[in-house]
Amino acid sequence: MADNKYFEDQLEGEELLLVFRKHPIVMRKGLFLGMMAILLGTVPSLIKPEYSYLFGGLAVGFILFFVIMLPSWITWYYSVYIVTNKRLLQISQKGFWNRSVVDISLSQIQMVNYEIAGFNETILGFGTIMMQTFVGDLVIHEVHHPAKIQQQILEILRENGVIANSPPMVKGQDEGVDEE
Repeated sequence: MADNKYFEDQLEGEELLLVFRKHPIVMRKGLFLGMMAILLGTVPSLIKPEYSYLFGGLAVGFILFFVIMLPSWITWYYSVYIVTNKRLLQISQKGFWNRSVVDISLSQIQMVNYEIAGFNETILGFGTIMMQTFVGDLVIHEVHHPAKIQQQILEILRENGVIANSPPMVKGQDEGVDEE
């Protein structure tokens, strides 16, 4: 029976459990600059309205938009986080030629937290996931739906026996103590 490989570095017998990436908001700089290029493409028709530069200027503006937006999109699309039954992979793409991979065994993850701080993060639904590991902290900024992703990662860790299945104790909740 042939196992399907979903990504290049997938090990034999490794099961793909979760794939997530950053919120599309990470492309905001490229989007803003690209929109400025479209606006600048209309400037010739505003300067000389008697000449019909509008469509040519818009065409140049849209071409510039795609040229400016492409590196941001490539960075967002090819930067991905993969959780399997054995490990967590962080694949980060920076531009066209720079790619880095962080490979962490699930057994090294001690704690998974998330934070949604500020108006933009609350309204747009993105935040930061922080994972404490034996080798240091892994902080993932601008994750789409961080609470949902954190719960999915915790469930995967519980299913694989990495962390305990019991919920945390509430402060002041003591077992076996009678109050009189």
